[in-house]
Amino acid sequence: MKLILGSASPRRLELLAKLNINPSEIVSPNIDESIKSNELPLQYCKRIAHEKLKHFQNKYKDSVILTADTIAYTGRKLIDKTDDENIAYKNLLRLSGKRHRVSTSICIRNLENRIFKKTVTTIVSFKVLSGQDIDDYMKTNDWQGVAGSYKIQGMAESFIKSLNGSYSNVVGLPLFEVKNLLISAGYK
Repeated sequence: MKLILGSASPRRLELLAKLNINPSEIVSPNIDESIKSNELPLQYCKRIAHEKLKHFQNKYKDSVILTADTIAYTGRKLIDKTDDENIAYKNLLRLSGKRHRVSTSICIRNLENRIFKKTVTTIVSFKVLSGQDIDDYMKTNDWQGVAGSYKIQGMAESFIKSLNGSYSNVVGLPLFEVKNLLISAGYK
């Protein structure tokens, strides 16, 4: 049975490998990921994961398709991906000494064209970051193009006081839920 990963994220591919799942193909959906006016972070996350899946609606009929979207947010404020160093610095200042949430929405379409969805949220607490902490982290470039402007699987792990929920969710794909959704979808 073929599996198409509708994501260009190398982290998702690495996570699936931990489940001994190697997608037949990896395809980036290249959709518009702009946030809509007054859209709450969870609404945005669910919409984007579903729109990625819709991108493939008439393709790969002989395959199971997996798409996902991961976001970081505080309250109603999305801390989006960026390649701008100044924005990333401000994002890390915003997270300093506070709790935030990381959510991943997963969508899977099976061979019968049924859609299986799940959203998983993890609460992450950061220590108070010094200017030196942020400066040192910025030099790693791990902040580029990732939700919240940090990768938990690196130096930023030393910023985390506590984590309530799925570690793999913060990396980009909650493995427990993905495995169970794939089983429900009939993927073998």
